[in-house]
Amino acid sequence: MRILDSIDDDLIAQLRRDHEFFWLDATDLPADDIKRLGTLLDLHPLAVEDSVLFGQRPKLDTYGDTALLVLRGAVRSQPEDRNEHPLEEIHCHLSGDFIVTLHRHPYSELLRLRPLFSQAKTAKSEQYHVYKIIDAIVDSYFPMLADLDEQINDLEDAIASGGGRRELEETFRLKRLLLRLRKAVVPMRDVFAREIEVIADLAGLEADSHDYFRDIYDHLIRITDELDSYHELVSGCTDLYLSTVANRQGETSKQLAIIASIFLPLSFLTGFFGMNFGWAVTHVFDGPWAFAVGCAVMAAAAGGMWVFFRRKGWTGSDG
Repeated sequence: MRILDSIDDDLIAQLRRDHEFFWLDATDLPADDIKRLGTLLDLHPLAVEDSVLFGQRPKLDTYGDTALLVLRGAVRSQPEDRNEHPLEEIHCHLSGDFIVTLHRHPYSELLRLRPLFSQAKTAKSEQYHVYKIIDAIVDSYFPMLADLDEQINDLEDAIASGGGRRELEETFRLKRLLLRLRKAVVPMRDVFAREIEVIADLAGLEADSHDYFRDIYDHLIRITDELDSYHELVSGCTDLYLSTVANRQGETSKQLAIIASIFLPLSFLTGFFGMNFGWAVTHVFDGPWAFAVGCAVMAAAAGGMWVFFRRKGWTGSDG
């Protein structure tokens, strides 16, 4: 299989005349070049228009002997919740004579396939090459999912140890990222569930004994399941954060209640005996010992309340 990274009119025409299968992987082609490529490869005008505009959802459109498969590959970054470009839209024009992949930014997963194809010691079928290209795009989600798994675990630990607003903002960012990934993966899963045989049945595309495209569908199901489980974990992080906040507020309220309870008997004693009854002033509080006894009684009342709370276990942290 020949691998091209730019549009060479003469070479492409020669390869098509010889019916030699080739792969053209191009990045950020201008609109005029995409239209010229459509003319060279006899692509349908609607397929060319989609590749000029981009911004398409994952889909598979067939036009006679050619098809347009729109995929979204994952772009790994650290940390994933701050990834500004998590998805790369890739247009795959398929035929029995070629596969063309168009994307706006360089895509490392496809770059890694070039030496794999060029250094292959045994001849592979055309369907195998198409499978490997699509599989590389789909499998790009697995490294990102592994990073997300670690991030969610770290987030849970941070929240459990008393995380604050920063952890809450990170939770919301992860939720938005997971929703964005799911919106990209689910349509791809549906495409391979409904129209998995369309690619294999394209005129001129050699059949292969292995059900390669069924394997891609299995990978998409696995990715969708992991995204759903991660979304539940992140939702659990939100609940954990709210529970932690409620526990902290409860602990603060308990401490304030203990302080108020300790001062309650003191307020009663000072209020009652501070009302300056004539008999109490002349008979009870007359003498140098009165002040000392009053302080001792209030100290004993406060100490008694503290001992009571201590024995009840209300003075320590719930953790």
